[in-house]
Amino acid sequence: MIPTWAQIGYLVSAVCFIVALKALSSPRSARTGNLIGAAGAVLAVIVTFAAYKPDHLAPILIALAIGTVGGVVGSRRVQMTQMPQLVALFNGVGGGAAALVALLELGEISSDATVSAIATAFTIIVGAVSFSGSVVTFAKLQELMTTRPVTFPGLPVLFVASLLGGVALSVWLVSDPRVWVGVLLCLLGLAIGVMLVLPVGGADVPIVISLLNAFTGLTVAAGGYVLGNTLLLIAGTLVGAAGTLLTKLMADAMGRSVFNILFGAVRGGSTLGGGTASDRPVISAGPEDVAILLGYANKVIIVPGYGLAVAQAQHTLRDLVEELQSRGVKVDYAIHPVAGRMPGHMNVLLAEAQVPYDQLREMDDINGDFKTTDVVLVVGANDVVNPAARTTPSAPIYGMPILNADEAQRVIFLKRSMRPGFAGIENELLYDPRTTLLFGDARDSLTKLLAALKTV
Repeated sequence: MIPTWAQIGYLVSAVCFIVALKALSSPRSARTGNLIGAAGAVLAVIVTFAAYKPDHLAPILIALAIGTVGGVVGSRRVQMTQMPQLVALFNGVGGGAAALVALLELGEISSDATVSAIATAFTIIVGAVSFSGSVVTFAKLQELMTTRPVTFPGLPVLFVASLLGGVALSVWLVSDPRVWVGVLLCLLGLAIGVMLVLPVGGADVPIVISLLNAFTGLTVAAGGYVLGNTLLLIAGTLVGAAGTLLTKLMADAMGRSVFNILFGAVRGGSTLGGGTASDRPVISAGPEDVAILLGYANKVIIVPGYGLAVAQAQHTLRDLVEELQSRGVKVDYAIHPVAGRMPGHMNVLLAEAQVPYDQLREMDDINGDFKTTDVVLVVGANDVVNPAARTTPSAPIYGMPILNADEAQRVIFLKRSMRPGFAGIENELLYDPRTTLLFGDARDSLTKLLAALKTV
C-alpha cells in the first residue's frame, strides 16, 4: 500500500501536469508551463524512489544518469528545424518503454485478472505501434528515407490481416497470459506501426506524430492501470486526450480527415505532388527594389515558413520589422496552424527572436486583413499561401485553409529556388503579375534587404 504522503506527492505532480498543459496553450506562458511540467515529473520520480525503495538501485540510477545526459545533450544540440524529429523519437521511446514494462508484467498477472490482462495486451500492441511508427516518422523527416508515400501491392490486405492477427493474439493473451504470446503480439505491433506510417507523405508526417503521441499516452495510462499507479494513469490520459485533440485540429487545418491522411495513398491517392521545379518565367528583383516596395507601404504582413527556420533568419527578420515600424509601417505576422513542421513551430521560432506576442496573429484572425494590405512578405513559406488549395481539386492540399496572401496588393517571396514546397506542387501565386521574387538564403536576403531599406 502506497503511503499517504506519497499519494499527496503524486497528486501535486498530477496538478503540475494539468497546469503545464494549460500553460502550453499560449506562447506567452509556454516556457513556464514546460518548467512546471518538468518539476512535476522530477517530483514524481523522487516520490516513487522514496515510497517503493526499488531493488537493483545502482543499475537504475546508472540508467537514469545515462538517459538524463543523453536527453540534455540531444535537446540542447538539436536545431529548431529538427525539433519534430526529436519529438518523434521521444514519443517512440515512451511507447516502447510502455510495451516493455507490460511484457515484464505478464509474469505477474493471474489467469483470473481479466481487466489487467486486457490492459496489458493493449499496452503491448499499441506501444509497439507507437515505437515503430515513430521511428519511421523520424526517418522520413530526417530524410533518411523518401518522404513520398511508400506503398506496394497487397499492402492493404497485409495491414488488415495484421490488425486481425493482433486482435487474435490479444484475445489469446487475455485468456492465457504467457510471455511468448506477448512477444509475438509486440513483434506484430512493430510491423503494424511500420505499415501504418509508410504510406503517409512527408507533408502529413507531423500529424501522424501527434496521433502516435496520443497512442503513447493511452499506453502509459493502460500501463498505469496494470501497475496500480494513479499518476501514470492521469499523465497518460492527459497526453492521450491532448494528442487526439491536436491531431484533429491539425487535420482540420489541412482540410482533410485523419483517415485520408493515413490511408489516402493506399486508396490510390497521394499526399505529395511531383516535386519538380518549374522553368516558367517569374518576376524577380534585387534587395533594393524590394526595399522600396516595403519602405513606402502603409501595411505589411509577414508570412513565415519552414525556410525561415532552416536559415535561422528569425532575428534578422525581427530587425527588418523594427526598421519598418520605425518608419510608421504597420506590420503583423500571419501564423498558419501547420506552418513549419509541427504545431506552434513559427510561434516558438519568433518568440526565440523576442518578437512581441501581440504581433503574432493566427490565420482566422488575420485572413480578413489581406485585402487592405499593401505588401505581403512570404519568408520561406509556400503551401500555406498556395491558391491551389481553393482552386485545384486534384492538388494534394485541396481543401486546406490557407492564408489569403493572394488578396494583397503586392506579394514578395523570399525563396532559395523555384523548388516546390513540402507538398511537392507548384504555387501559381509565384507567377502572378503582382508577385516579386527575391532569390537567395533567407538570412542573407533579409540582411541585404535591411541594409537597402535603411538607405530608402
